[in-house]
Formats: sequence, structure tokens, C-alpha cells
Amino acid sequence: MITEKDTFWQDQIFNVSEGDFLALAQQIFVHQLGHNPIYAQFVQALGRSGPITTVQEFPFLPIGFFKTHRVVSFKGEGQAVFTSSSTGGTGASSHVVKNLAVYKAAFMRGFERVYGPVQQYAVLCLLPSYMEREGSGLIYMAQALVAASGCADSGFFLQAKGELVHTLQRREAAGKRTLLLGVTFALLDFAAAYPMPLRHTVVMETGGMKGRKAEITRAEVHEELIQAFGLPAIAAEYGMTEMMSQAYAIADGLFTCPPWLRVLVRQQDDPLQVQNSGVGLLCIVDLANVHSCAFIETADLGRVYANGSFEVLGRVDHSDVRGCSLLAL
Repeated sequence: MITEKDTFWQDQIFNVSEGDFLALAQQIFVHQLGHNPIYAQFVQALGRSGPITTVQEFPFLPIGFFKTHRVVSFKGEGQAVFTSSSTGGTGASSHVVKNLAVYKAAFMRGFERVYGPVQQYAVLCLLPSYMEREGSGLIYMAQALVAASGCADSGFFLQAKGELVHTLQRREAAGKRTLLLGVTFALLDFAAAYPMPLRHTVVMETGGMKGRKAEITRAEVHEELIQAFGLPAIAAEYGMTEMMSQAYAIADGLFTCPPWLRVLVRQQDDPLQVQNSGVGLLCIVDLANVHSCAFIETADLGRVYANGSFEVLGRVDHSDVRGCSLLAL
């Protein structure tokens, strides 16, 4: 059941200012200590339940808990359960979503603050590995973008040929703006089979090599796509089953965060050594995760810059290989 308190959280989260971020994160931290038993036990074990005065002091729950526990800050079943693809073969993560309106607000606002109104685009989705299973948050997001675009050309394509090729060629000839949203391996296959100049199209990779070319770097992926499509840069999306929000990179794999999302780094050998910038394990404060856990250590290795932008460098040894992290950078 969606309550008045849920509406309050949603209003606060998506209107948060930089100056109010810490205060709202502190409120959500206290809320989750009282309503999320898994996170509360984790925080107690670390001995960090006392007053939090900086963003770096929040305890970050290892993302693996979403595989083994029901990580929620509410009672009841929720409106949806998003699951990961379990590419690494060690089991899928599950994220119980209490309120789909929060997820939709996160991805719509996050996308449009970078790329403008989705109505400007035809949204063409090349996500075969995600379409073949249930419970994908990415598919839910893509479906909503397709619907919101209001364009008859928008839709999903299981294969990078035929109708997709013709649609892109027709829109390019007419000078119409298009977003080609694709899983990485499918975009590479498309680029190899159907190279064509795309002057009016944003090509956005969502990560995911599905076990193919695991040694390839993101820079190499982008270079292949740039050469095939004659583009100045390839866009990218950073998201995961356990996060309600996404970050976007316009070029060079350098991601920027919406106001309600912040990325930090911590040392691999010390869960309490968290910094605003540097190289290490990426730690996420996603305020939109108010109904699950807003403080997550992702097991992605990355570099965070002083302005808050970040890049993904790979995965921690022995952690699952997932999504965009299949690109060894």
C-alpha cells in the first residue's frame, strides 16, 4: 500500500538540493535502521549506528545481500520484483520495489536532465538478452521510455537487422532524432553487420557482453561503434537491479549523477575508509532506494572525480561479473 509518507519521500528525494543531500540521507538512514532489519544488523555489526555527520560515514551494505536476503524497508509484497540476469552463475539478485512510481520518476528525470524530453526521440531498443527473461528493471524502463516517446517508430527489436535497419535508415534520411538503446554485445554485432552513418542518432550501450569478448575494454567497444556509425561519441547508462536510479555518460564512459544519487569510493580492505574521490570500490548513496537500502557497496572498481563524476574500471576479484562490468576496463 502506498502511503502519505511514501509521497513525502518521493517529493523530498526528487527535489533535493546539493545542500540538503546529507540531511535527507540522514533521515533515510534513520528510517532504514528502524524498518530494514538486514541493514540494521549490518550497521550494528560494524558499530556505526551512531550519529552520521558526513556522507562518507554511512555504512554501505555489500550488494551481495540482495542475492541472499530480502532487503526491504517496508512490510508487504511491493508492486514488483526486479531480478538480475545472474550472468556469473551464482544466483540472481532480487530487488523488491514497493512503489513503481519512484522508479519511473528516477529514470525519467535522470534521462531527461541529460538528454532532454524523451518525446524528442524515437526509442529503438536492442535488448535481446533482457527480453528473453522476466523481472528486468531495464526492460521496464525501456518500455516506459518507448511509451513516453509517443513515436510510432519506437519499439523493441530482438535482432539487429531487417526492421531495425530500415527504421534507422528512414529516420536518418529524414533527419529525425533517434535513441538506439542496446546491450553491448548486440550493438557490436549490429555495428559489424550493418555499419552506417548515424548523424541524428544517440547510440547508448547499457553494458553486458553475455560472455562474449570478455577481454574487450569499454574504450575498445566505443571505438568499434564510433567507427561503424561515424559518431563523435557513444553514450552509456550505468544502473543495476539493486539501484532505483541510473547515471549516464554522454561520452568516454564518464558518468554523471542526478541530484539524488551520489557515488563514493572505499578501500578494498577496509569498509570504513570511504572517500569522496579517488580509486576503489564504488559506493552508492541512492536516495530513491528509500524502500530498500539507500547505501550500497557495488563491488565495482571505479574512479570518482572531485566533481562527482565517475568511471567504472572493472569488478572486484571473485565477485560476480554483471552487466556493464563484463567490460574489463
